[in-house]
Amino acid sequence: MVTTSSTLLAPPAPTSAPSPASGPGGRPHGPRRRDPADREQLLRSPVSLRRIAALFAPHRWRVGLVVVLIVTSSLVALASPFLVRTVIDDALPHADVRLLVLAVAGMVAVAAVTSLLGVVQTWVSTGVGQRVMHGLRTSVFTHVQRQSMGFFTRTRGGEITSRLTNDIGGMQSVVTSTATSLASNATTVVGTAAAMAALSWRLSLLTLVVLPPAVWLTRRVALLRRSITTAQQQRLADLQHQVEESLSVSGALLTKTLGTADAQSQRFAQTSAELVDLEVRASLAGRWRMATMNIVFAAIPALIYLAAGLPVTSGGMTVGTLVAFTALQAAIFRPLMGLLDVGVQLTASMALFSRVFEYLDLTVDIADPAHPVPLDPATTRGEVRFEHVGFTYPGGGASTRPALDDVDLVVPAGTSLALVGRTGSGKTTLASLVARLHDPGTGRVTLDGTDLRDLALADLARVVGVVSQETYLLHATVRENLRQAEPEATDAEVEDAARRAQVHDVIAALPDGYDTLVGARGHRFSGGEQQRLAIARTLLRDPRVLVLDEATSALDTTTERAVQAALDEVRRGRTTIMIAHRLSTVSGADQVAVLDAGRVVERGRPAELLAAGGAFAALSSSGTGAAVSLEGATPR
Repeated sequence: MVTTSSTLLAPPAPTSAPSPASGPGGRPHGPRRRDPADREQLLRSPVSLRRIAALFAPHRWRVGLVVVLIVTSSLVALASPFLVRTVIDDALPHADVRLLVLAVAGMVAVAAVTSLLGVVQTWVSTGVGQRVMHGLRTSVFTHVQRQSMGFFTRTRGGEITSRLTNDIGGMQSVVTSTATSLASNATTVVGTAAAMAALSWRLSLLTLVVLPPAVWLTRRVALLRRSITTAQQQRLADLQHQVEESLSVSGALLTKTLGTADAQSQRFAQTSAELVDLEVRASLAGRWRMATMNIVFAAIPALIYLAAGLPVTSGGMTVGTLVAFTALQAAIFRPLMGLLDVGVQLTASMALFSRVFEYLDLTVDIADPAHPVPLDPATTRGEVRFEHVGFTYPGGGASTRPALDDVDLVVPAGTSLALVGRTGSGKTTLASLVARLHDPGTGRVTLDGTDLRDLALADLARVVGVVSQETYLLHATVRENLRQAEPEATDAEVEDAARRAQVHDVIAALPDGYDTLVGARGHRFSGGEQQRLAIARTLLRDPRVLVLDEATSALDTTTERAVQAALDEVRRGRTTIMIAHRLSTVSGADQVAVLDAGRVVERGRPAELLAAGGAFAALSSSGTGAAVSLEGATPR
C-alpha cells in the first residue's frame, strides 16, 4: 500500500479560476443573456443554415480537417490522467523504472501532440475564417457600391461602416473561435465524462450531484458582472463618439466658432466620471466572480476526497485513481460552462449573419442592363433628350408631389442648357438623371438616342462628368485625387488638366507640389480651389457630357471668376447641363429652362426670355428665395 501523503498527491488549488469564456483580448466575461436586439434582428430577417453552410462549401475539406484535429486533440489529452494513475499506482510503488520512464514520456508526448495539433488547427481554421470573411466583406462592399443615391441618403454612414467592419469582424470570431470552441467543448465534455465513469462510477455520481449547483452559482455571479460590463461598453461608446464628434476637423471648427469648448469639456468629463464608477463596480464584481470560482474549485475536489475516504463510497479506490479523477473533474468545468452559452452564442452569431445578409439582399435600384448597348466615348456626340420625364422620390406616401412632371427637353450635342428655378423646383433631380444617379419613374432620358438604362454604368460614367457644389477630395496627394478620374493618366496629362482648370499655379506653390496631401476632406484648400481641383479631375476624364450642379454658388465674386474661367474651359465643345444661379452663368448658355414644381414653365434663349418678361425675367429681377440670384439683369 502506498503511504505517500495525500497532500503531496493532490493537484494544487488554482490561484484564479479558469474562465468559461473570454472576451476580446482574453478578458473573461462569463455567461451572457440573449440580446433582445439579436432576437429582433432574426425575426426581421431570418437566416437559413443552408445559406451559411454554402459559405463554407468551397472549404469543406479544411473544415473537416479542423473537426478531426479537434476531436483527436481532445481524446489525446484524456490520456494524461490515466498516465498519472499509472505512475502513482504502479510505477512508484513497485519501483518500475521502465514503466515510470514510459509513463513520463507519454505525458510529455501528450502535451507535445496536443500543442502541435492546436497550432495546426488554429492555422487551418483561421485560414478558412479569413477566406470566408474576405469573400463576404468584398461582396458586401461591392453590392453596397451598386446601390442608388437614395440608399445613401436614407442610411447613416456609420451603419454601413458597422456592417462592413464590426459585424463581419464579429462573424470572423464566430468562424475561427466560437465554432471551434463549440466542437472542442462538446468533445471534451463527452470524453471527460466517459473517462470519469471508467475511473469511478461512484465519484461520477457524486459529481452529477455537486456540479450543477456550482455551475448555477458561478453563472449568477457572472451575469451580474455582465450587466455592469454592458453599461460600461455603452459609456465607452459614448466617450468615443464625443471624441470623434468634437476632435474631428469639422467638429473642432464648429466648437471654436460657436465657443462651446467648455461645454464640450464638461460633457466629456461627466461621461468619463460615469465610466470611472462603472470600472470600479466591474472590478469589484470581477473579484466576487473570481472568489466564487475559487470556492467552487476548492469545494468540489474536497468533497471528492471526502467521498474517496469514506468506506461506503470509496469502493477500494487507489490514490492514483483519485488523483486522476480529480484532474478530470477539474477539466470538465470550463467546457461545460462554455456549452451552457451555446444558445446565446448561436443567437448572436445568427444575428451577425442576418445583418450582413440583409445588405447582400438589398435590391439594386439602378443596375447594369443584362445586355448593354455598346458605347464608344470617341464616337459619342453627346445629344441629351428628356422625353416626358416624371420622377417621385420614394417613401413619401401617396400624397407626395412629383419632383419632376412631364419634362420634355432636348440638349443638342455640343450645346449648353441652364436650369433655373426656385429651391425645390426639380433642377438638381433633373440633372441627376443624366448621370443616372436616379432613374425616371416615367418617360426616359436618352444619349444619342439610346435610353440611359440600356447603357453599362461604367460606360456612361466615361462620357458623363459631374461637378457639384459639394466637392469631395480624398485624404491623399493632389496627384492621387486627380487620377481618381483616370488612373492611367501621365504626369503631363495631370498637369495639363490642372492648367486648364486654372489651379496649376496653386498646386505648384505647395511644399510638395502635386505630391502634397490635401488633408481631411480637402480642408487644406479653399472652396474655390477645391472646385477647380474637381474641374481638373473632370477634365482629365474628358467627358462628352458635363453636368454642373451649382458649382459656383457658395463662392465669393473674385473666386467665382477664377472658377468660372475654368468652367468656360471645361464646357468648350461639350454638351453642358448646368444648374445656374447667376446671370453671368446663364447668359452664356445656348438655352434656359425654367422649372417650377417639377415642370418646365419656360424655355428659350436667355435674351429672348428676358425680353418676354415671364418667369425667367421675374427670377432675375426678384432674387427671392430661389437657388438663383440672377444679378444685374434688366427685365422688360
